[in-house]
Amino acid sequence: MNILFVADPLEVFKVYKDTTFSMMREAQRRGHRIAACEPSDLSWRSGDLVHAQVREIVLTGADEEWFQVQRTELKPLRGFDAVLMRKDPPFDSEYFYATHLLEQAQREGAKVFNRPASLRDHPEKLAIMEFPQFVSPTLVTRSPDEVRRFHEEHGDIILKPLDGMGGMGIFRVGPEGLNLGSIVETLNQHGTTTIMVQRFVPEITDGDKRVLVIGGKVVPFCLARIPQGSEIRGNLAAGGKGVAQPISERDREIAETIGPLLSERGLLLIGLDVIGDCLTEINVTSPTCFQEITQQTGFDVPAMFIDALEEQLDRDRSVF
Repeated sequence: MNILFVADPLEVFKVYKDTTFSMMREAQRRGHRIAACEPSDLSWRSGDLVHAQVREIVLTGADEEWFQVQRTELKPLRGFDAVLMRKDPPFDSEYFYATHLLEQAQREGAKVFNRPASLRDHPEKLAIMEFPQFVSPTLVTRSPDEVRRFHEEHGDIILKPLDGMGGMGIFRVGPEGLNLGSIVETLNQHGTTTIMVQRFVPEITDGDKRVLVIGGKVVPFCLARIPQGSEIRGNLAAGGKGVAQPISERDREIAETIGPLLSERGLLLIGLDVIGDCLTEINVTSPTCFQEITQQTGFDVPAMFIDALEEQLDRDRSVF
């Protein structure tokens, strides 16, 4: 199998924890060929196919120079057995444009995971609206007055931008309401930008759990990202400590409800963020935590992912 990874520059990978790297390593271990490009390498010309300037690579096993480029050339995406969209957030205009190029490649016959249209249809903060039974009290609004009323009702709240990542731009406002007005002005730009407000879930002290679903099946372990010191954010990028643990019954209930449904929509891999018993986000762009879970529990998450990819491609081939 020949797999193309559309990702961030290989030179910035932190291979000791990078999930895309773990996918590449498992794919190569099975004898699959791997190539990589960035979204900026994608192009389309009328009367032709979507192409990308790709680097065909071999992983070396070294810590520093962990890959070797075999060749670099312009190739049509439909010439690969699978194209994996693994560009990290933010989901900005360029990411949006890349999904349209990938969708065109899909129309031309390429097999793209996660499905480009589904990436657009499931923004990671707003996708939870489809599953209100699992969500803590939540408000999505531009209105500062609505935010103030929500705070008066719930007392202790979290405010966040809809396009944030890694815990960026998250604020907590307690019952005293200190700096609420300033925080709202900062986040919603005087009513021009939509924000999300949620009732604070005190179980964050036990961790913001990343629950993975691969091919509609739940990974039996999650990674609890536990805030450190005075932080309220458990995100690893914000200094949280990642502790792998078996998923709870509630985690499984949430994942087994959402996972198969989103799998049918072409989302081979999703990452659910759960605090206590509450779903807070549905990550579809570039879910992570494969290596942390595998290293701490021995459950081989990358192998489960490549299994699911191979099975999906086999099913697709059997249809034609």
